[in-house]
Amino acid sequence: MFENTKAFSGFSADDIPAAKKFYGETLGLAVSEENGILTLHIAGDRPTLIYPKEDHTPAGFTILNFPVDEIEKAVDELAERGVEFERYDGFDQDEKGIFHGGGPDIAWFKDPAGNILSVLKQD
Repeated sequence: MFENTKAFSGFSADDIPAAKKFYGETLGLAVSEENGILTLHIAGDRPTLIYPKEDHTPAGFTILNFPVDEIEKAVDELAERGVEFERYDGFDQDEKGIFHGGGPDIAWFKDPAGNILSVLKQD
């Protein structure tokens, strides 16, 4: 039924202008806005929508992952742009906030709405 459907994902934010600035300027993604809804134009031709929600509550899990070839370089560049990396109990993260073990090397950070994102080393 859905094998040929070009599915896409979406999530909410409580401040669309802040989200547009963060995703467009800080992360460097192509972003468009129409009718108050943002579209992130990410590689792979699968748009991701960010829609406004006044009573937005961030998810308690990672909603968007960005695979990279060099995680240390990506973390350094994001930190230079003001991104702060999250630290979680039970995860042995290095001084940059990168978790090495139990899967791909990964570091988590949040967008202005408190949504959890990650940068991870692609295999």
